[in-house]
Amino acid sequence: MQATDLDPLVSRTLEAAEKTGLTLVIGNKNYSSWSMRPWVAMTAFGIPFKEVRILLDQPDTANKIAEYSSAGRVPVLIAGEMTIWDSLAICEYLAEQFPEKNMWPEDVAARAMARSVCAEMHSGFSSLRGAMPMNIKMRFPGRGRTPGSQADIGRISEIWEECFAKYGHQRFLFGDFSIADAYFAPVVMRFRTYDVSLAPALQAYLERVVEHPAVAQWVREALAEKEVIAAADIEPQ
Repeated sequence: MQATDLDPLVSRTLEAAEKTGLTLVIGNKNYSSWSMRPWVAMTAFGIPFKEVRILLDQPDTANKIAEYSSAGRVPVLIAGEMTIWDSLAICEYLAEQFPEKNMWPEDVAARAMARSVCAEMHSGFSSLRGAMPMNIKMRFPGRGRTPGSQADIGRISEIWEECFAKYGHQRFLFGDFSIADAYFAPVVMRFRTYDVSLAPALQAYLERVVEHPAVAQWVREALAEKEVIAAADIEPQ
């Protein structure tokens, strides 16, 4: 099908993606928290890209991912002849390529803190990931409360509170929506699925993230997916 045969908005999006030369390879939107981060960032900041979705936990998943990256994981950003295969590296690359988008906070101190909290999210919180995997469609209230996940929830709450105390004078962690908010969007999804109780100010932030157009679009598309990973839909004990 030619771009001219498509819906005009879709056609314009594809044409813009052709110009940027960017393709983002992701997994299932319902489950792939790492895919969500750069996808939300690119969508939020109006960076056009082609999307390739590879279903996870399938017999051919590894082979399909290997067509784009030898790292064996999603997300992967194809930028012309380059391949960037890590979510934080993807976001840093995009921030460099599109400096006018201000994907990081403009203030030096705020930008340093935003990078720090993203790096902590990137490398830490393994207990939360293990006990509360992202599953946007499901609701498991009160589940996944291990000592480790509780400690991770406490630390995330502390990060959010500190960001708001120093920089969150508007709606998001550093004022305007940034890579940091995109990075915590999958955590917001987890907190909703497992009904994590938050202080009122943090709950209000969670709702603002959910309502952000880029996040809301990801959620809509996740809910529309027909594919399931059976093991992930079993209520955790």
